[in-house]
Amino acid sequence: MRPFWIAGGWAILAGIVYLSLTPSPPSADFEASDKVGHLLAYAVLMAWFALLYPLKKPLLAAAFIAVGVALEFAQGAVGYRSYEVADMVANSLGVALGWGGALLARRALA
Repeated sequence: MRPFWIAGGWAILAGIVYLSLTPSPPSADFEASDKVGHLLAYAVLMAWFALLYPLKKPLLAAAFIAVGVALEFAQGAVGYRSYEVADMVANSLGVALGWGGALLARRALA
């Protein structure tokens, strides 16, 4: 089953990349919905991989924060979207939230 869980994590990452670089991503109709989307996406991504690789959480967190920052700059590079520092912060907070969620899940399962 583990290969399917790993493939699911990579699918989540691919979805984040796609939604980050598409010209018109879906959005909800409330203020800061974009930031909530960033936070939730990165929280799910981090929690998913942190549960698969519990001993590598610091490396995963650093990698996912770097991905979030790089994707924000890539948005500016493609020209039809601009990067936002607030999105980078939301991505990073999502990683922290996912890490914490994975820690709580591990304790609950132990």
